[in-house]
Amino acid sequence: MISKRQIKIITSLHQKKYRKSTGLFVAEGKKVIQEFLDSSFELDTLFTTDEFLFEENVDATLVSEAELKKVSFLKTPNKALALFKIHEATFSQQKGLIVVLDAIRDPGNLGTIIRLCDWFGVKQLVCSETTVDCYNPKVIQATMGSLTRVEVVYTDLSTYLSETNLPIFGAFMDGTNVYKTNLPKDGILVMGNEANGVSEEISTFITEKIAIPRFGDFQQTESLNVAMATGILLNEFKRMEFT
Repeated sequence: MISKRQIKIITSLHQKKYRKSTGLFVAEGKKVIQEFLDSSFELDTLFTTDEFLFEENVDATLVSEAELKKVSFLKTPNKALALFKIHEATFSQQKGLIVVLDAIRDPGNLGTIIRLCDWFGVKQLVCSETTVDCYNPKVIQATMGSLTRVEVVYTDLSTYLSETNLPIFGAFMDGTNVYKTNLPKDGILVMGNEANGVSEEISTFITEKIAIPRFGDFQQTESLNVAMATGILLNEFKRMEFT
């Protein structure tokens, strides 16, 4: 059974201020929850409608589907919902490929970018303080557990970029064709806001502007979704390691 107090806490966690004050975030569904259980993240509470959904050594509270529906952030609640303790991220990488996000606002985009970083072996994702919180429930679901393998740090980007010795590449519409650019193994890739791209302040730190060329006959497509563009650019950075 879920108590009234627990319901109040869980439903409040859609807001960043309550995630910050409680130090908790929500994960839903067997796959996502299992990823966090198998990681260094610490479980606080687990609710499930199926007592055999997880291994016997996992402490879970059995609840009804109606109870789970009251606290779920999903339109169609899964069989489990868990609260985990927020992991305090730190800067852990000074070489290799690092992705930097400048004011990414859409939770789905951030979640997809975290999954892309996981896929392409990018262990450090550095975000501006204006980027959506990685513990937002929608971000957690979109990552499908990849947050357990990608370190996401929030910081002042101007300070961070001014102190690095790595080359800094930025995604721009008018940049150099990425397919004609020699991309290093060690470097930083900056991706900008969905509507405005890389901000003027951050663009001053860019070593080289790169772009994904348009191949359509009419050349009228305004831009690519930022998560899609990130995937294409990460693929090019990694492809260069094999050439």
